[in-house]
This record gives sequence, structure tokens and C-alpha cells, in this order.
Amino acid sequence: MSGELGAGAPAQQTWRNRGGGRVRGAVLWDVLREVLARVAPQGPCDVVDVGGGTGGFAVPLAELGHRVTVVDASPDALAALERRAAEAGVSVRALQGDANDLPALLGESAADLVLCHSVLEYVDDPDAAMAALTRVVRPGGAVSVLVSGQIAAALHRAAAGRFDDARRVLADPDGRWGEHDRVPRRFTRETLAELAGRAGLTARELHGVRIFADLVPSALLDETGATDDLLALERAASVHPVLRELATQLHLVAERP
Repeated sequence: MSGELGAGAPAQQTWRNRGGGRVRGAVLWDVLREVLARVAPQGPCDVVDVGGGTGGFAVPLAELGHRVTVVDASPDALAALERRAAEAGVSVRALQGDANDLPALLGESAADLVLCHSVLEYVDDPDAAMAALTRVVRPGGAVSVLVSGQIAAALHRAAAGRFDDARRVLADPDGRWGEHDRVPRRFTRETLAELAGRAGLTARELHGVRIFADLVPSALLDETGATDDLLALERAASVHPVLRELATQLHLVAERP
């Protein structure tokens, strides 16, 4: 599937007020806003969202005026992206493929920012995928990588009373708790930074995403002010040198020299 999706007037919202109190994604959007300002200080830039699916990131970015391309292996996801973009009145380019296809689909140095969120856990060869991301981003551009955290998986299994699973997560090189684990691999800060380094990227910053948000009962967020307080806590913890290691997801921003 390939084409321009939707068209129309710029949206009246930014990602800051999309989804209201969705604490889990707020820290990530804060970081992306800063990255975009850094890689394209003069205005809209070229963004590639690898595995971008139905456009959860792509459509808000297009609403802000950026030129966005989504590359995804699922034709169903791209069809949903088409509907979402049309409803928002924005244009998003959609291409069917996977991470390794990026250079062939887009060419070298095609983007100022490449998003690769919740993808590297599932690809056959993370090194090959990361190398493809590097080839597509322009020198001076950035790659945003979001992956499942190994330490958090151990904590969550232990909290559920699955202590043997938690021990296996910590001991397994891929951070898996057993053969029924649906996530093929998880990462730590060190393994993620090393992966980026082998591809020729320079790790710039690491954030923890969903540190406390996955532990707080949803009923608490119904209390007045609780969501705002939790969001403030998540933002503070996201850069804490210890707490960020406990995040459900690790977010790395790396740059191509």
C-alpha cells in the first residue's frame, strides 16, 4: 500500500491536548517535541515512523505540519491509518514494508527524525534494523527508539506473584520469562545504547516511560488532581538515573553524526 492519506486544513489541536490525561504517553511526547525543535529549528521536517501502524504518532505530527511517512508491514494497519488521517484532515504517506526495507523504500538520508517504537523487540535482527534506521536518517538527525524494559518485566512478574518468572527475566539474555512470553526480547539501558552504537549512532539521552503509571490503580486517577500529580511524578522519574531503569519502556534518542 502506498499513497498520500487524507488532505485538508491543519488541525486545531497539538499533541499536548490530544488524549487529555493520558499519562503514559505524555513523557514521550514531551521528548519528541524537544527533539523536533532541535533537528528542525526552522520549521516542519521529514519524519519516518517505522511500524507506525494506525498513526498514533504520525497523525498528531502531521497535524503540526510535519511531513510524515509511515512504514508498516500490515496492510490492515495502513488502512486504519488512512481512515484516521482522513478524519483528521491531514496528509500522511503510507508504505508497506518493514524496518530492513527502509533504505530501498525511502533512499539514504531521507528523514530528519525516524521513530521506531515497539518494533525492535519483535524483529528478527535488531542490529540490521538499527543499521537501516541509521541509513535513512540524515546526518545531524535523530532516531527515537522505544523498547520494552527488562528490569520492569521482572518487577511486574514478581508483583503478580510469579517469582520464578521474575528470576528468569533477569537471567535471560533476551529478558524473557519463559516460552509463553509473547515478547521475544527486552532491553536494558546498556544493551539499547550498545545496539545504537554498533549502528553508528550516538546515544544522546535515555528516558523511562511508564515508571509509576503502570503501578497505580486506575481508580486513583479519578480523584481530583491525581492525574496531574502522577504526570508530574512521571516526568521527574523519567530522567532519574535509578528510577528510569525501572520503566516499562525505555526511550532512547540517538543522533547520526
